[in-house]
Amino acid sequence: MYKKLNSTGRLIQRTTTEAPRGHMYYIGLDVHKKTISYCVKDASGQVHQEGQVGAARWELDGWMKTLPQPWTVAMEATIFTGWIYDHLLPHAQQVKVAHPLMLRAIAAAKKKNDRIDAGKIADCLRCDFLPECHMASTAIRDRRRTLRYRHLLVRQMVQMKNRISGLLMETGVSHNKRRLHKVGYFRELLSSNEEVNESIRPLLRVSRDTIVRLQKTEYALVSSLQRDPLLAERIKRLRTVPGVGPITALTWALEMGEVSRFPSIREAISYCGLCGDEKSSADKVMRTPLSKQRNKHIQRVLVEAAKLAPRQDHTLALVYEREKQKGNANRATLAVARKMVAYLLAVDRGQRDFVPFADPRSAAA
Repeated sequence: MYKKLNSTGRLIQRTTTEAPRGHMYYIGLDVHKKTISYCVKDASGQVHQEGQVGAARWELDGWMKTLPQPWTVAMEATIFTGWIYDHLLPHAQQVKVAHPLMLRAIAAAKKKNDRIDAGKIADCLRCDFLPECHMASTAIRDRRRTLRYRHLLVRQMVQMKNRISGLLMETGVSHNKRRLHKVGYFRELLSSNEEVNESIRPLLRVSRDTIVRLQKTEYALVSSLQRDPLLAERIKRLRTVPGVGPITALTWALEMGEVSRFPSIREAISYCGLCGDEKSSADKVMRTPLSKQRNKHIQRVLVEAAKLAPRQDHTLALVYEREKQKGNANRATLAVARKMVAYLLAVDRGQRDFVPFADPRSAAA
């Protein structure tokens, strides 16, 4: 047994024995902001290397040169997983990402540290018990990052609009709430309304300038995604579905990724967070409200789209009314959202425009 230190004095390797050649080696990584703990095991579970390496590309390059070949690696999904996944992928036989909520063996352990966590991930990998989650391609993840950044800009715009309303209400300025954020009305409000206090005028101008700047940036981001050659044709097809606009289409394409990974509509609905949990034991069955295990980005967009879609499509309007008669408008909106998932999935799978369902009774008439 020996230890090896890097230039910063950090332990990066501890080797126990030499393993036989020609076998697969399984590596578990416990990823953090500055360090990555690792454990290398063979198929029998024997530890060959374990230690810690810095979370930097050049340190990973040096570490990979010390690994026995061939090797496959697994890590938990974190904010740092993306770049590490991309960096290791060309060198490994396989790179897998584990769902953090499913790694119960780590979360429920009595003794827990980075070295033990890496070893347990390696064990899950070699025993084929790893709760693997989908890892989208680099191209999709890069564009998804842009779309999610657009959502941040929208939230900031809403905050600034609320701040403008708050400033006017604090100082007792009468104004038209519906027209407040129109450019002409806002300019007129500052120039002709004597109730606007001099102390808040600079704040109102700064807030309005911020909104305008955010709007231009948001428009530029959405336009660039719509023109992207990777997404343009797909977005055009998805927008033929009733109630689906550019943001809904972009969110579906980038958050769902390859729809072939969903073998059924039920699984797609579950991923979108449009159904509840079920907990059953013996003859007892408990159903909960909407599950928290979902993609919150696609869930939010689909629910918002489902509120407007019944106005644009007769079939969706019937779905909404049928569910609403049971006494719950929110339940009706979720039913419309689930129907929209079925439409979007069919368009994506068939790679053709949406064709509305033709009622045979109306055709006969």
